[in-house]
Amino acid sequence: MRRPKTTPRFWLISLLVLFLLLIAGLWGLRAWYISNLKPVSVSHQTVYFNVAKGDSKHKIGESLKRAGLIRSIQVFETYVRSNEVQILQAGTYAFNPSMNTQQIVDALARGQVAKNLLTILPGKRLDQIKEAFKAAGYQSSDIDAAFNPGLYSGHPALASLPNGASLEGYLYPDSFQKEADTPASVIIRESLDEMQKHLTADVLSGFKDQGLSVFQAITLASIVVAETDNPDSQPTVAQVFFSRLKAGMPLQADPTAFYASALAGQPKSLGIDSPYNTHLNKGLPPGPIGNVTKEALRAVAHPATSTYLYFVAGDDGKVHFTYTQAEHEAAVKAYCTRSCAH
Repeated sequence: MRRPKTTPRFWLISLLVLFLLLIAGLWGLRAWYISNLKPVSVSHQTVYFNVAKGDSKHKIGESLKRAGLIRSIQVFETYVRSNEVQILQAGTYAFNPSMNTQQIVDALARGQVAKNLLTILPGKRLDQIKEAFKAAGYQSSDIDAAFNPGLYSGHPALASLPNGASLEGYLYPDSFQKEADTPASVIIRESLDEMQKHLTADVLSGFKDQGLSVFQAITLASIVVAETDNPDSQPTVAQVFFSRLKAGMPLQADPTAFYASALAGQPKSLGIDSPYNTHLNKGLPPGPIGNVTKEALRAVAHPATSTYLYFVAGDDGKVHFTYTQAEHEAAVKAYCTRSCAH
């Protein structure tokens, strides 16, 4: 049976249809792009947003999306790249959800940081927070006095603080208004107020369900933050640590050894002899190794239900979880060549 010939007209129509579909697709993509450059809402509520030195454009985009300041990470990155914005400057910015992506990128590129603010960053040790106060113009004597826990005796956020312990882990990260005459103790108290807000009944109940005191839970949350700042990964990181504690395995959390190294004024070492080093000691360290976030507190209160025993934070910015030592070693080899080398 003879097959019908394909006429030139058929090919012409086919090419025309494909062309129209391509045009429609490009138009739709452009419409999507323009739509996602728009503000998230009409709210003018100030959101203090921090960019740390060395943050990648992708990480900044993720943080902006998480803070409810942009609609799309992909569109943010595309806009930055297409407009050849080379540097997004570190600092604390005062944004609001009514700003569009162009306005936010312009402020980041120009370094239009908020004025009269003191920012306590997450995952920072007490000595690093003191340096932030010093950089804000406070004298060492005033800082030392303000960081004395006895000054805040009776504050509900410190109800779980053991006698003789410092404020390590208890100063909640945020940006605080600072005038020329604002005492350092006022900012410390405001930070403690924020900490108390996030020690909710649900979080405290979760700590109890996990068999931890509040101080122990804050200690574990500080390790979770140090391991990853991605809230999506933190419940599973917390689960890994709980699983290791129940199995009688050491936590083997590198940040605990690095904290011990910093306390001793030594270079980072996984072999440093210290009760804080969870490579050498089973159980939790004696106390927090830095301050915490609400997401990390919730992760410890409500860990994931998986059964992983290992994880590695890869060079790709993701946390890779595994069940066995062999799988873990393979994950390190596959995903962590640069950061693990340090």
